[in-house]
Amino acid sequence: MKLIEQAKERIAPYYTPMEAVVLANQEKVLRAFHAAKVASHSFGEATGYGYADPGRETLEEVYRHVFKAEAALCRPQIVSGTHAISICLSILEPGDELVSASGPPYDTLQAVIGTRGSSPRSLVKRGISYREIPLLPTGHLDLEAIGKQITPKTKMAIFQRSRGYSWRSSLSIADLAAGIKAVREANPDCIVFVDNCYGEFVEVFEPLEAGADLIAGSLIKNPGGALAVSGGYIAGRTDLVGLCAEILTAPSLAGRLGSSFGLARSLLQGLFLAPHLVGEAIYGALLAAEVFRSLGYEVAPLPEEPRTDIVQAIKFRSREELLSFCRGIQKAAPVDAHYLPVPSLMPGYVDEVVMAGGTFIQGSSIELSADGPLREPYIGYLQGGMSRQHVEIALRFVLREMGLAD
Repeated sequence: MKLIEQAKERIAPYYTPMEAVVLANQEKVLRAFHAAKVASHSFGEATGYGYADPGRETLEEVYRHVFKAEAALCRPQIVSGTHAISICLSILEPGDELVSASGPPYDTLQAVIGTRGSSPRSLVKRGISYREIPLLPTGHLDLEAIGKQITPKTKMAIFQRSRGYSWRSSLSIADLAAGIKAVREANPDCIVFVDNCYGEFVEVFEPLEAGADLIAGSLIKNPGGALAVSGGYIAGRTDLVGLCAEILTAPSLAGRLGSSFGLARSLLQGLFLAPHLVGEAIYGALLAAEVFRSLGYEVAPLPEEPRTDIVQAIKFRSREELLSFCRGIQKAAPVDAHYLPVPSLMPGYVDEVVMAGGTFIQGSSIELSADGPLREPYIGYLQGGMSRQHVEIALRFVLREMGLAD
């Protein structure tokens, strides 16, 4: 399609800086493999309790090096990014205060915290107080408010790196560094936790290098490289990761148990591929942004703006446009292309959500997928793409489905 070909020409200079990022991150991952002395026997497993599981131990050592952490957990037993984040939040005790320094968190985390829903195990129901610091009207962190509202009683401050189901910008490493500095000045003992989902390998540095104490994410997003069949990771300070390990397993067992179930090979190979696949996903996001901007739609981020996660938001004019966009993505999928995305209520969400995800790994968002809550404004969130060619083909499907093909 002429529209897509013209968009490819226009985004070429915008993608050029990403080439250096992909190269730097690929070298970083390679050096982490070398530092952990990954060998053929590293793909082994232990059964039962998983004592001395070679796959688990090697994988976590690699993750420790990649994210510049003191310690790391990387486990298939962590079922999602929300699960990994929930584990980190569960180190808080009754009477502690949690502050979200980047506005309201992602939909599924609101139920974990207790700002909606009625779970007796939410943080609020367990006696943990919670406050939010709204973003500035520009969508940036309110550093002045962070400095004032983080107090000596604040036990943990959380930053959400990605935009979630919102129109705000995702946070760059520079943004995080400034926010973390504001927290430290207000309370040097406050634990700084970053939800790193969708942001891994989009920049050369990661949040721990910006001063965070703890990060968490999902293996079926960026770092799993489309080969991880499940799992999540937690990395950061040794004492905090140790507490998280005890929550994942049991007190005194911590991180010393847990089989890798023979998944170490795919998890390590996926991590090795991750920088390249993130680069492909960023290219696809740029292309989608330019195509829809040229058609008069609002997009965030704009093609020329720096990328800080793999998510591309597109604001549609109606519910039906959002649904037809997702139908087009589904029709271009390698799996379940003959199925129709139907809006439905899903665990952890307050609104109906439509999801187009004909992926090899259920819910994988480093593979090409799209979704959005059925609420105004009708925003579709596109992410992933194992090859830029697949994203281009999918955009042809979308434009035809929406009646926008030239």
